[in-house]
Amino acid sequence: MVLVTGAAGQIAYSLLYSIGNGSVFGKDQPIILVLLDITPMMDVLDGVLMELQDCALPLLKDVIATDKEEVAFKDLDVAILVGSMPRREGMERKDLLKANVKIFKSQGAALDKYAKKSVKVIVVGNPANTNCLTASKSAPSIPKENFSCLTRLDHNRAKAQIALKLGVTANDVKNVIIWGNHSSTQYPDVNHAKVKLQGKEVGVYEALKDDSWLKGEFVTTVQQRGAAVIKARKLSSAMSAAKAICDHVRDIWFGTPEGEFVSMGVISDGNSYGVPDDLLYSFPVVIKNKTWKFVEGLPINDFSREKMDLTAKELTEEKETAFEFLSSA
Repeated sequence: MVLVTGAAGQIAYSLLYSIGNGSVFGKDQPIILVLLDITPMMDVLDGVLMELQDCALPLLKDVIATDKEEVAFKDLDVAILVGSMPRREGMERKDLLKANVKIFKSQGAALDKYAKKSVKVIVVGNPANTNCLTASKSAPSIPKENFSCLTRLDHNRAKAQIALKLGVTANDVKNVIIWGNHSSTQYPDVNHAKVKLQGKEVGVYEALKDDSWLKGEFVTTVQQRGAAVIKARKLSSAMSAAKAICDHVRDIWFGTPEGEFVSMGVISDGNSYGVPDDLLYSFPVVIKNKTWKFVEGLPINDFSREKMDLTAKELTEEKETAFEFLSSA
């Protein structure tokens, strides 16, 4: 049972086919897809339901479209929470947080009440890190480690920028890291990244020999990429976001390749990188048996330290604001 919220929206439109055709959970795993959206979107959702039926996907046993949380969250194995209140023109981040605390408190409580305790919850809707923390706090009977938020899109963006610069494919680049918040304070770090050149693996810094680009334009390009897509397309990134969600969930399900790590927003408890506990922060992780672990022991230079602390500070402030609303919500 796989739930996608915000299922009438454009990210879901790019995502649902990939889930249904076996690219995420494997080609022999039958799926029941549950689609949740708000009541005014039900007509659109019915259209999406019709299209999924018309895809005639052999693995899709059933599709349930609903606007009711008690239907949507029942017996779930995976919940992909895409739907959130988007930031509107002239809206303060605080207003955005307040609106979303309400949504994710309610969905967290529904997970707690109706879903399997082993459910894996992936939060996409922004502000993703804090929404994820809110949902986790509102579902005390589900392990905190089962909640993660999407920073894989930023991870993929960072890989792609390096690949473009070096004239290789994104597959030749591995072990980039996104630290912190899925916001413009995130820190894309390639100090530990490797690239395959002429069959040999070399460090990205060594391969590029352009430190000022790596510490400057590369970082800001990845940080601002979402805004750049919106400016160009007049809509937010849906195709690349859907692909990143598939990557993220597939890695949870099947594990990360040997010698490779990925970026994921997870609970910071017990990390060795000086990030305060009880934050939902993006770290490098490896995954095995559906369980993630921090990649430990990576040396952190002063440049990285400063950037990692900055994004932790923003997350701490967001959390404090959200929790004020959470106690009164």
